[in-house]
Amino acid sequence: MTNGQWNAGLAIFFVSYSVFEPASNALLKKLRPSLYIPSLMILWGIVTVCQGFVSNFAGLAATRWFLGLFEAGLFPGCNFYLSCWYRRSEFGVRSALIFSAAANADSFGGLLAYCISKLQGVGGKSGWAWIFILEGIATVIIGIISFWMVQDFPDEATFLTAEERFRMYHRLKQDQQASAGLETFKWTYFWANLRNWKTYTSSMFSMGMGAGLYAFSLFLPSILAELGWKATTSQLLSIPPYAVAAVLTVAVGFLADRTKRRGIYTMIVSPLAVIGFAILASDCSARATYAATFLAAMGIYPCLPNGIAWVANNTEGVYKRGVTIGLMMGWSNLQGVVVSNAYRDADKPRFIPGHAVLLWYLGFCLFGGTVLHYIFLRRENALRKAGKRDYLVEGKNDYEIRLMGDER
Repeated sequence: MTNGQWNAGLAIFFVSYSVFEPASNALLKKLRPSLYIPSLMILWGIVTVCQGFVSNFAGLAATRWFLGLFEAGLFPGCNFYLSCWYRRSEFGVRSALIFSAAANADSFGGLLAYCISKLQGVGGKSGWAWIFILEGIATVIIGIISFWMVQDFPDEATFLTAEERFRMYHRLKQDQQASAGLETFKWTYFWANLRNWKTYTSSMFSMGMGAGLYAFSLFLPSILAELGWKATTSQLLSIPPYAVAAVLTVAVGFLADRTKRRGIYTMIVSPLAVIGFAILASDCSARATYAATFLAAMGIYPCLPNGIAWVANNTEGVYKRGVTIGLMMGWSNLQGVVVSNAYRDADKPRFIPGHAVLLWYLGFCLFGGTVLHYIFLRRENALRKAGKRDYLVEGKNDYEIRLMGDER
């Protein structure tokens, strides 16, 4: 397989992943989380197993496409699901915990894959094939178990009493969060998102974080290998940056929930990624380069879940919030197409073109997205406090006002 086909195989996943994310949350609400999420897990587990039997580019392209299709519902779906259960001041740290789990999976995934690859020749299969087969089977098993673990929404939770469900409904209502189980889909929610400036500013900062995330996770092993360490050593050295990033991700989520301020933390943390990738692009010692991987991870991983919580907190209405998260994540993950082709073998060992592209993304994320989003929200809040948005609800009844959501 040529380098071009390999990069195309990586990119195909991000295309289907991004295209289906915006619609996935609407399907999750319609088909019920207890059915939808476990089914997706089983399907992408089966596709992962199939990757272990791929023998040509056509097979790789097909399995990567369907893997992106089925995985598209997981991360936006889990965040949307959490936002239907918890108040705005409780959501951030829970989103951070999910994302820190992804960081921990990245940290140990490489080492696990290295161990499984030692099965080279068993059953006539290559070591890389066993990685997909065994990890796919594990995913299918967990997906089947999840049918008995995932509940739907607070209005219908079987582990709660009728009184507890009533209290859950009212605590969400008091937080201006609509009841998840009772709202029905309307196309007006989708069109309202396309008219809302928050959709575009959130997509701007999420694209920078998405590009940084995929550049780091896809090419960290290559960056470490270029420093002269053996494969096992490189895999072991990739664990600490992810572990530190996971801790910081949870800490940012916790602090943002407690202080009820999110944008400021993204503006504080994201420059670390800019510094980290700038060092990686420079001609530094191995120790400085390794230290830069910590800065890069610490500047990327906390920002995405914090950004999702920030956007979800400022979007009212269950379906509208779900579509917003889906659009934001879809645009973010589409940047994986660019990143997977920006880091080329010909640019080793410093990958200057790839790092340059990424630094542009990160700068655009910080100044074009995060700061702009923060300024616009402050301006909107000031107008509302001054009563300059009251005309929007004049002459409307309670039902019409509730349908307006965060636009009122």
